[in-house]
Amino acid sequence: MRPDRWLILGVALLWSVALARDGIDRWAAATELPVLVHATAPEVRDRNGTLLRAYTVDDGIWRLAVSVDRVDAGYIRMLTAFEDKRFYRHSGVDPLAMARAVGQAVWHGRVVSGGSTLTMQVARLLEDSGTGRWPGKLRQIRVALALERRLDKDAILSLYLHLAPFGGNIEGVRAASLAWFGKEPRRLTPGEAALLVALPQSPETRRPDRHPQAARAARARVLSRMAEAGVLPAGDATAALRDPIPSLRHAVPQLAPHMADRAVARGPGRHDLTLDADLQARLETLAQKHMTGRDPRLSLALMVADHTTGEILASVGSAGYENGAAQGFVDMTRALRSPGSTLKPLVYGLAFDRGLAHPETLILDAPVQFGGYAPQNFDGSYRGELRVAQALQLSLNIPVVRLTDRMGPAHLMTALRKSGADPKLPAGQPGLAMALGGVGMTLEDLVQLYAALAHDGMARPLIWDRAAGPGPEQRLLSPQAAWQVGHILAGIAPPPAAGPPGRVAYKTGTSYGHRDAWAIGYDGRYVAGVWIGRPDGTPVPGAFGADQAAPLLFQVLQHSRTVAEPLPATPPETLLVGNARLPLPLQRFDRREPGERLSLTFPPEGARLALSDAGVPLKLRGGTPPFTLMADGAVLATGLRRSELNAAITSPGFTALSVIDAAGQADSVRIELR
Repeated sequence: MRPDRWLILGVALLWSVALARDGIDRWAAATELPVLVHATAPEVRDRNGTLLRAYTVDDGIWRLAVSVDRVDAGYIRMLTAFEDKRFYRHSGVDPLAMARAVGQAVWHGRVVSGGSTLTMQVARLLEDSGTGRWPGKLRQIRVALALERRLDKDAILSLYLHLAPFGGNIEGVRAASLAWFGKEPRRLTPGEAALLVALPQSPETRRPDRHPQAARAARARVLSRMAEAGVLPAGDATAALRDPIPSLRHAVPQLAPHMADRAVARGPGRHDLTLDADLQARLETLAQKHMTGRDPRLSLALMVADHTTGEILASVGSAGYENGAAQGFVDMTRALRSPGSTLKPLVYGLAFDRGLAHPETLILDAPVQFGGYAPQNFDGSYRGELRVAQALQLSLNIPVVRLTDRMGPAHLMTALRKSGADPKLPAGQPGLAMALGGVGMTLEDLVQLYAALAHDGMARPLIWDRAAGPGPEQRLLSPQAAWQVGHILAGIAPPPAAGPPGRVAYKTGTSYGHRDAWAIGYDGRYVAGVWIGRPDGTPVPGAFGADQAAPLLFQVLQHSRTVAEPLPATPPETLLVGNARLPLPLQRFDRREPGERLSLTFPPEGARLALSDAGVPLKLRGGTPPFTLMADGAVLATGLRRSELNAAITSPGFTALSVIDAAGQADSVRIELR
């Protein structure tokens, strides 16, 4: 008698003689089960649950987490009908199937059909045991019986869905569906389902990319059986035969590699991000196209966030993760770089809030020296006296340094930290050069800062992990100052073919030595940032933010929306007048200072005062009268000459009080009225 007959007859004999009912229970109960929990690939999903990126498990296998309810029901019906039609009725071993297999083997002199149940196949997969020797078959029977007593049917089926081989390094139905069809297994065509049923029986000889004829024949056998069994209408089975067999493996989604690495570094398992997979894919393609034909050492980074929610919607850390020449593995959204002129809007916003300037204030652009520091404009020329709004739109260096000097660079550093950024100084204390980019910032920092400008001056941390939830808000600028800055930036002419001005508030920047080209901007909903440069920090001759980064910024925003959201409306308290109608101290910014500096001695910063019909009392020291009193950027009174004043504020809440003297000095405090 042939060895395979002895094998089958031996197993049948052991089964009939050794396993009485009580004996089966004792035998199964004493079984030591193999490990039932197998590693699945860490995976990162977008805001809608779409797979962004997955990783192999430690042994290089593609095995992804899956559950029975996330697999096409038609596939489950085909699988059980083809492999184990009494799966939901037997207790691990199907005596009828075993008897049929033995009878057919004896009659034909060879194995015609197997008697293994799905549970027995799971037992074999768990222990990676063969099927041809009777000790292995006996062990599978024992483990199958034990599995049925400790797990329910769905749990056993889930093990099969995770461990079944589908060719190469693919294990499990989800990895197989993504690899062979490029989609999740939730919805499969009859032809796709039939191929996935057939593959595990002989995963290497039926691999569709290598053996398409064998794969087609195996699929046809499954479809024929399903039609005979009534699982699939005959017409559907016939139509499925005409479906093409996949000729190539699809790559498992690999979107947002840098952000995915960042998420997985927190731990294994599934990570749900705030990113949008479609937008992420569009921007990654945009980045690759933009870099085509350019210096191979050049890299770029893009980021888009919804400033109304604080959620990051797309993050591109480089134009190519695998690009070694450009160090594409480095996430340039988080790399410290010089921000160039992109901090200037914050300086102006702080100056507006402190009563140092107004967009219509005249400021001098002329040679100046602060101790040993003599800033120069980028083009080396001077414009004389001009409006503050013009100075910001022209990105002049000297006016912004004048304002930073009056305000104090430490206040700029405090504001940056309040925005949620983590600025790094090269060395020493904050200096005036900060206003021109003399501080380390990341693209993510700058997008977060501009999100605050766009969001009525309210700063909050940007979030990318959906589990984190929104961060706490705190006021960076008053709504009036934030609007004034945005209104000025929206007046900058867009790049050619980018549409009319006024729709996007944006600022460009170029760091010292042309090492970094920046463009950051926002509309009524989205804020975006672009960085271009070399990751190693070497200069890029001819790189300018306005020429290189700005056109890409507008493309990024166009990819992010179907219709441009309008910028915020003017806050009602905003002072909208020409220079001649400004309070005298605000008409012209002047660095001349009196003998004793102006200071607001009462109320102190952060004071909480009881609300009173009489208003808020203020006490001043120093300065040159007359004084101008402002609340939240709005003028309350002018021509005041006493050192004790009264602010007519009768509404509860937080208020920023500012006093400006005749020489242009100012001091301010923030209080709460309750």
